[in-house]
Amino acid sequence: MLKVSELNQYYGGSHILRGLSFEARPGEVTCLLGRNGVGKTTLLKCLMGLIPAKSGTISWQDKTINNRKPHQRVQAGIAYVPQGREIFPRLTVEENLLMGLARFSGAQAAKVPEEIWQLFPVLLEMRQRRGGDLSGGQQQQLAIGRALACKPQLLILDEPTEGIQPSVIKEIGAVIAGLAKRGDMAILLVEQFYDFAAELADSYLVMSRGEIVQRGRGEDMETDGVRGLVAI
Repeated sequence: MLKVSELNQYYGGSHILRGLSFEARPGEVTCLLGRNGVGKTTLLKCLMGLIPAKSGTISWQDKTINNRKPHQRVQAGIAYVPQGREIFPRLTVEENLLMGLARFSGAQAAKVPEEIWQLFPVLLEMRQRRGGDLSGGQQQQLAIGRALACKPQLLILDEPTEGIQPSVIKEIGAVIAGLAKRGDMAILLVEQFYDFAAELADSYLVMSRGEIVQRGRGEDMETDGVRGLVAI
């Protein structure tokens, strides 16, 4: 389980993250919602060790990981799909997916797990095509597939629906729901698209100005008025 306690982060004189505390549990989708600029991506970068937390603790599987480097967090079973996808455009789909196997050695790192092709059949069809030639939606599926190739116990997704056609959003939603249902993975989903989040969330958090201002169960999002809090 991921447990964040009293996390603070500053940029210059600005207090970006203000005493954040929350948990993400296996078998659940925890949705973090909020408008642009409230600190969501900064939080994810802190979780991955890309920027250090000024204070507070980040615990994963009952161990504090504040001092671990990004690759050590990946080795510990945490995978991150950043906003903008960040695939390798000149590598083929298959080569991109093999990059996700870096935490393994030998034979395990030599072959794309069959499960990835099953989750995203379009990637199998395009396995020899370069990543940069894929549509935005296909690139997002590739980025998620690459993250899943390392068999994480925590999957962090930063706005996976951004700039993607509705049919692919639906496919990605089905994959996320299926992964959560398995029960062995915690999923932290950062999202602005309310309907997508509401359909998937087991629990939700709403951020505003670096603070979590509301939290609850996914089924209560409508009655809790979350749509109004995150509407642009």
